[in-house]
Amino acid sequence: MTTRPAAPGAYVLGVDSGGSGLRVALGRADASAEPLTAVCAEPVRTGPGGIDAAHLLAQILPAARELLVRAGASAPEEGGGTVAALAVGAAGMATLGGRLRAELPDALERALGVRRPALAADAVTAFAGAVGQGPGAVVAAGTGMIALGTDLTVWRRADGWGHLLGDNGGGAWIGRAGLEAAMRAHDGRHGGSPALLERLHAVFGPAEELPGLLYPRADRPAVLASFAPEVAACAGADAVADTILRTAAAHIADAAAAVCPADDPNPEVALTGGLFRMGDPLLVPLREELARRVPAARVTTGGGDPLTGALRIARALAVDDLRLPRHPTMLFVPEGPRGAEPAANPARNG
Repeated sequence: MTTRPAAPGAYVLGVDSGGSGLRVALGRADASAEPLTAVCAEPVRTGPGGIDAAHLLAQILPAARELLVRAGASAPEEGGGTVAALAVGAAGMATLGGRLRAELPDALERALGVRRPALAADAVTAFAGAVGQGPGAVVAAGTGMIALGTDLTVWRRADGWGHLLGDNGGGAWIGRAGLEAAMRAHDGRHGGSPALLERLHAVFGPAEELPGLLYPRADRPAVLASFAPEVAACAGADAVADTILRTAAAHIADAAAAVCPADDPNPEVALTGGLFRMGDPLLVPLREELARRVPAARVTTGGGDPLTGALRIARALAVDDLRLPRHPTMLFVPEGPRGAEPAANPARNG
């Protein structure tokens, strides 16, 4: 479907859907006013068919209408408050987003008048928030860990395969390594850490009861990641904790190096996500490892978050200035009839 660029003052929406909930931001296409935000605390459900499109829509629509009212626009059903463009960044979009890509664009057009939707993996909105629309790489690390880079022709992805197959160096990985070292100390095995065992007792109780607490949980990655700050707290005074964080830093640097644009002599590598709030215990070894693997990289922190990135993608769509590469699962922008997914350059694994 071909549409003309939106008026500069038109409304745009950005959506960030993650494991802890959903956030929505309403702004103007020309960024002439500070965006308004709303938080939906309930994470979007995922089932056998992938991400639940109806559940996502049921949360976006009330939030969007509330924001439009707060902005002084009349409700869309009253002929006002039409949204020119909307970008959704969702965890699992690349592998579990088939229903969203099939169902959401038409539903958003009917409910909010959206003619320009984009559905993106959360790593893409993290990239847009931290780097913008230029070439570079981003490492998004929280419970999991994924690196994503682009030369503005193709996407390159490394890791982000979940806590059983990857996410090496992420919060769940660090927490699991710390708990394993604690259990080794509990057993009297080589490589154990009495300091981490003490923190295990403080956080979870008796060590022998930990399997019963952990294994039945559906949110095991988040539980594991909750112990990562304890590993950081022991760093500097405990050699095992230091080794865990140094190894995590090496994994993260490997992923970043794999996705940096090959023809950029001075690539930007942006670090974003809650894991990096651990500060120096992780950031110091990570900067050292990055200096070894991508010595010319410009390492940055503190850029915009994925919600900022979603809003940036929506603004770019609204004014026909989307420069990030479109992709059937990483950054899907419907072309022609609704529901048709265009052929695009595949994302290469680094």
